[in-house]
Amino acid sequence: MKRITAILILIITVAVAATTIDAAKRGKHHKRVRHHRVTYVAPAVPEAKKGLFVVVSKSDLTLKVYKSSNGDTVLIDNFPVCVGRGLGNKQRRGDHRTPESTVNKPFKIVQISDSRTWRHNFHDGRGKILAYGHWYMRLNTPISNQIGIHGSTNNEVSVPGRASDGCIRMRDDDLVTFKDKYAYVGMPVIVKGEKQGLFPWERKSSRRPNRS
Repeated sequence: MKRITAILILIITVAVAATTIDAAKRGKHHKRVRHHRVTYVAPAVPEAKKGLFVVVSKSDLTLKVYKSSNGDTVLIDNFPVCVGRGLGNKQRRGDHRTPESTVNKPFKIVQISDSRTWRHNFHDGRGKILAYGHWYMRLNTPISNQIGIHGSTNNEVSVPGRASDGCIRMRDDDLVTFKDKYAYVGMPVIVKGEKQGLFPWERKSSRRPNRS
């Protein structure tokens, strides 16, 4: 009887061990899948930044900050930008186009990283050089997770213009102002295509930017 009991205990132990190993394997697999679909948790938005959102125009080469409050939309600030050298909405990775979004489904800033030491090779003979300014603000674009708003270190002459691989470049000083005064994780970002006109509330927003 003791022998049978020992055998049963051994069988149960092996079965539990096999189940544990199988679950661990499944867990690892799910982790890898989730790694490519990272979920960022947005911190609390500072009171002064609540209601702020961005409209990037690929035709005007501008990044405008608006504030929505009590049913009204007011222009708060306006910056020149450089967008992707390819025309139209992004279709695939590497097509050098800046992806577009809508009012009803804007992109959002999902991560803000210190990028002062980040380098990039533009394949223009300069090698890997500093290129992103102080901050990199990653957007949750559908085709590539490598699209963001950043600076133009060593390429400031490209702003305003069309020279990026798809990201939205700002002048380094403007980027710092934008981050300190307006940007936050979770901020909506509308990117308009080249042929898209003004939204009705853009026509009404006539307030001059004040950076004092």
